[in-house]
Amino acid sequence: MGRKDASTARTPVDQYRKQIGKQDYKKTRPMLRATRLKAEAKKTALGVKEVALVLAAILVFLLAFYAFFYLNISSEVDLDLDPDEN
Repeated sequence: MGRKDASTARTPVDQYRKQIGKQDYKKTRPMLRATRLKAEAKKTALGVKEVALVLAAILVFLLAFYAFFYLNISSEVDLDLDPDEN
């Protein structure tokens, strides 16, 4: 019987856990919903790093495209200006 009496006394850790659990129940549904939506929005939001990487990739592609055509046009102009052709 001594064991049964000893188990009814709660340890401070159990009391603390029970107190924390009660605090969660005090929150209303709109507060819980707002917290959940905020966490989901934070998880799915694009960061500055991702946006910067996409913009850098687009810029590199456009510069490569421009350089390709610039070099092709400049070589054609050089052929048209050949003085030995006359």
